[in-house]
Amino acid sequence: MSMDQRDVATRLAYTVGETLEVESDGQRIPFAKLVNAGKRQLTKSDKEVLTLSALRALIVTTVFGSKGVHYSAANVHEGDLPPNTDADEVATVVVRLVSRLIGDHFPDFARRSAITAPAVMAGLGILLHRATPWCAPDVAVNYEAVERLLADVRWEREALYWDGVCATVGASGRLNFSGGVRDSAGRVAGALLDPAGDLGKKIRGVRR
Repeated sequence: MSMDQRDVATRLAYTVGETLEVESDGQRIPFAKLVNAGKRQLTKSDKEVLTLSALRALIVTTVFGSKGVHYSAANVHEGDLPPNTDADEVATVVVRLVSRLIGDHFPDFARRSAITAPAVMAGLGILLHRATPWCAPDVAVNYEAVERLLADVRWEREALYWDGVCATVGASGRLNFSGGVRDSAGRVAGALLDPAGDLGKKIRGVRR
């Protein structure tokens, strides 16, 4: 599905990749060069920083909020878009918000930190949805409020921050982020949105 150009979310993911420029190894390049479109999971030898499916997870939850988790495994058609919006408006807003988020946090993406895990990307989208003009007014915020919530998050791939949120420690002691979007995006979003909660404190490295 992440390869299906008929899918609205996939088209938006490609648009972000093509229009956003980032600095890598001293050069300005399209972000698309750092997105792997052929794999569900990257290996250490891959030069890209995240998968297209992870970027698409960020897109669908930015569009739909928590309801977007459903679309992580389903096609998005124009008729599915939020009420009182159209495809052009959604594309303009989502590309702007997602590009700004990636640009602001690109060093974390470049390190392939926890921010690049699909469940984390989906959780970020649930938060970013609140900065869209079609978000429910009682939970709507501006982008600056999103950034304030993200300012203290520890993106290092360490169990201290992410075990039990969207990762588990295996028998070898290695932290595994293979938990799916449906399993973990809600917990990630809850941790991002509630800095005072147990998970919110955990991902910010606040001692309990």
